[in-house]
Amino acid sequence: MNKSIHYFSQKETVDKKIDKGLLGIRGRQANEFAELGLPILPGVIVDSTLASGLEEASVWEMIEPYLEKCSAVVGKSFGNAGNPLLVKIVISPNLAIANYPTLHNFGLTKPTLAGFEKWVGANFAAHEVLFLLNGMLTIEKQAAELESKNTEVAGLASALKEISAILKSGKVDASGLEIMQKYGPLLPEGFFESPETQLEISLREISRLLRLDDQNDGDTAIIVQPMVYGNYGKGSCSGSFFSRNIVSGEKKLQGKFFEEKFDDINSIGKDINAITPASLKKLQQIAWMLEDDSKDIRQIRFTIENGKLWLIEQKSVESKSTISLIQLLLDLNKRKIVDDAYVVKTVKPGQLNEILHPVLDITSVKDFKKTAGGIAGAPGAAVGRVYFTADSLIDAQRVARQNGQDTRCILVMPATYAGDVKGIEVATGVLSIEGGYSAHASVVARQYGKVSLVRPDLQIRGKKATLDGLTINEGDYITLNVPYYGESTVYIGKSALIEPDPESSGLLDFIRLTRSFVQEFHVRANADSPRDAKLALEFGAEGIGLCRTEHMFFNEKRINVFREMILSDSEDERKKVLRKLQKMQQDDFYGMFKVMAGREVTIRLLDSPLHEFIPHNPVEFESFMAYMAAKGGAKPNRTVVQEKIDALEEINPMLGHRGCRIAISYPEIYEMQVRAIFEAAYALQKEKITVCPEIMVPIVMNFRELKQIVYGKKIEGHAYQGIVAIEEAVRSELGVSKKIDYKIGTMIELPAAALSADEIARYAEFFSFGTNDLTQTTLGLSRDDFNSFMPDYTMYDLIDGNPFAILDARVRKLIAMAVQLGRTARPDLVKGLCGEHGARPENIKFCMDAGLNYVSCSSYSVPIALLSIAQIELDNAQKEGRKLVQKTVAAVERKAIKAPKASAPTPKGVAKKAGAKKAGRPAAVAETAAKKPKAKASTSKATKAPKSSKVTKAPKAKAAPAKAKSAPAKATLKDASAKPPKKGAKPLAAKKTGPVAVKKGASKKSAGTAKPAAVKKPAAKKK
Repeated sequence: MNKSIHYFSQKETVDKKIDKGLLGIRGRQANEFAELGLPILPGVIVDSTLASGLEEASVWEMIEPYLEKCSAVVGKSFGNAGNPLLVKIVISPNLAIANYPTLHNFGLTKPTLAGFEKWVGANFAAHEVLFLLNGMLTIEKQAAELESKNTEVAGLASALKEISAILKSGKVDASGLEIMQKYGPLLPEGFFESPETQLEISLREISRLLRLDDQNDGDTAIIVQPMVYGNYGKGSCSGSFFSRNIVSGEKKLQGKFFEEKFDDINSIGKDINAITPASLKKLQQIAWMLEDDSKDIRQIRFTIENGKLWLIEQKSVESKSTISLIQLLLDLNKRKIVDDAYVVKTVKPGQLNEILHPVLDITSVKDFKKTAGGIAGAPGAAVGRVYFTADSLIDAQRVARQNGQDTRCILVMPATYAGDVKGIEVATGVLSIEGGYSAHASVVARQYGKVSLVRPDLQIRGKKATLDGLTINEGDYITLNVPYYGESTVYIGKSALIEPDPESSGLLDFIRLTRSFVQEFHVRANADSPRDAKLALEFGAEGIGLCRTEHMFFNEKRINVFREMILSDSEDERKKVLRKLQKMQQDDFYGMFKVMAGREVTIRLLDSPLHEFIPHNPVEFESFMAYMAAKGGAKPNRTVVQEKIDALEEINPMLGHRGCRIAISYPEIYEMQVRAIFEAAYALQKEKITVCPEIMVPIVMNFRELKQIVYGKKIEGHAYQGIVAIEEAVRSELGVSKKIDYKIGTMIELPAAALSADEIARYAEFFSFGTNDLTQTTLGLSRDDFNSFMPDYTMYDLIDGNPFAILDARVRKLIAMAVQLGRTARPDLVKGLCGEHGARPENIKFCMDAGLNYVSCSSYSVPIALLSIAQIELDNAQKEGRKLVQKTVAAVERKAIKAPKASAPTPKGVAKKAGAKKAGRPAAVAETAAKKPKAKASTSKATKAPKSSKVTKAPKAKAAPAKAKSAPAKATLKDASAKPPKKGAKPLAAKKTGPVAVKKGASKKSAGTAKPAAVKKPAAKKK
């Protein structure tokens, strides 16, 4: 026996001492199947030490003994005239190279043709002769090309073209014998004369090609294996199936089988589960054994010949859905085949996008006109009728709802702005022209779980758009398909979608498993409504890191009320309208606090410029005029109204009158919002529900702005009431004795703020890095416009990637600097990052290393961020040679989401755990369920300063009444810290300068001498 030839079967494997690298990739796979005891066809492997040296060898003598062993297993003999065994030859390189042809049906010659025809029919036999010729003539052509035999190459190419055309047509007019006679002369002499000669010639020719081929580095093997046919006698069939449903993940075979057919060309198959019970049982055993062994979903091809089952091929499934992958992993985990860490490490964070959004049923768009390309803003698939303004979309949807019609709509606009949020919220998707991944439309779409695609080549004229030569009229159906990986496509027409279900898909179980590996660093969600808050909890968020209050005003029932307020003639009129808005805001905050009971809710006070709220087109203007007319009283003067609108227009509003700058000019607006926050909070406190409000002041550029907004100011008889005083006033009006434990912080979104973070930290208990604006103001790039010229920059390597997706190095420097400066002033400063940068694994790793406590992103991105964190924690533990201790995650979340109302048992259950939270530590993690101080809820565990928190015992702080109130602007951070912890400001602010505060009281002298970390907002005002 030649030591370079190896036999394998269901019962025999290649000698374990043999170097498996000599077998090639296909040879190794075949041997692995043999080791599993699968019903594979036996075979012979000529390893790489001999495969390219067969030209001078006695090939038949070497192979014959092994073929006899194969014949004994299969039940057919090679060369037998009545029941011939045919074989295939597989070229097995060490790497997956696909430039060699498929080689089947060796042994099919003039002596065996009639016997083969008896079993499969003359037409099929002729087809197989052609298939044999196609493979061998390709081998001859490749060898001739390498030897530069151009005449031979031309003749072989012509013959192959003819044969390929016949095979594609499926119609073979000539008999097998006629085909052999026609093309036989192109092959070595005697090729069709006997099976033995044919096999020997073929192996030598293949060996010659391997020797000539530069791609073969002496590492390619050759495999000879019997052929079996699904149409070879009664009871035969062939088929292909997946080990489970590759869309839903259901553990049920998915595929078809073909009775008495060799392949499925032009055949109508039957569901694989309808095969005979005995065969189905065998196939299930094989499929699930392979899943357990490979830890992956498998695609399996099989043949049953004369009642005997053979596994032909099995491989991984590239097209499987993320849902099916997660279902497989959870199944393996449940049966202890893989551990929790394996499950979490196997899924790529980006894959979760697919499971969170609808996916396209590709079979439903076969005949649709389509156009591919564009910039993916938010992944998923969406169907709807097209509308070109938010208002027209909302009106159309209302009419459709009244008439019981399809309400799905897609917003198509050049670009979207704050006023269009109402349209994005109710649309299924957005198609826009300007911007990219970080454009307004994309960001808002991700927040609301809608699909967004940017097509710069889209043209809109009135109620018609053209895209890549396709015309889209208002009211037409289109389908957006925006996969996380791959090219986006717009289809003209209404397709079918496969909707996600977080619970049945296994996503919720997967999230719970993921969260068990999340340590101190955690994830909050960007949410603006109770509905969003519920979704955030369901997806594993540990709080709300950004509530954009301006989004609440763009609701169609509120926008004109807000416009009335900003266009009012006087402060008194403004305040009158603000009282209406306050009730609306109070209801919003009440609902969100209730859903998030026991978890931090960071509310950003109004940030958008007033410019964003004014009517921007005739439709909006007429809507506002109709609203004002309906109020009664004097009819509004259109000219005067238009003049007021014009006066509010800004050339560069995003760097203009927005955020805290509005609060300085119109303090009554922030006062309304702050009152609404505390009225909602105290209403819930009365209901015994724990509330953790965090008030965030946006677009701060220096500490003076923040200090005034927090503590107020008196100047020349004019008093500016700060947040601390407003809280005290609300508490007094409501007759509440127990003070809510709240925090005040700011967004760091300007380089100036990052560079002066130590000064700002005296007045802020937390920082939230607004990285979209920080990127814009650092690089001087507009996130909505940079895509128009960025391709030129990337072509010349002038910029590293998209800075609105991956944090730019200079932005990272500013964040790291601000963290260090902020901690210097306030050691227990809590730090987060809000925005879609926070959902990218690359950015999350930086945030963890930089010392942040959390990231906050859209609810639909929360699972992605959680998975990224868990994988980083596991990777760090592995590198450090330690085992990561898992946490037991409480299962209350799911019930909380199922509760029909935000009240119900949910908040209670959540509240119980919340008290133990430390600075944003997960409230639903069982191991944190200590019952202690809510005060600690605002403290970052990462900033250990336990002792300093005890310094706050200054009874005098409580006793410094009127002074602080009479001079709010002068109340220093020191003063703030001099209050009892239980009622006053959070431990964060109270920690370090308590003693100083006690000493100085609220004297005016101390007003300008604020010390690092001395702050405690609530306290200062309280005095």
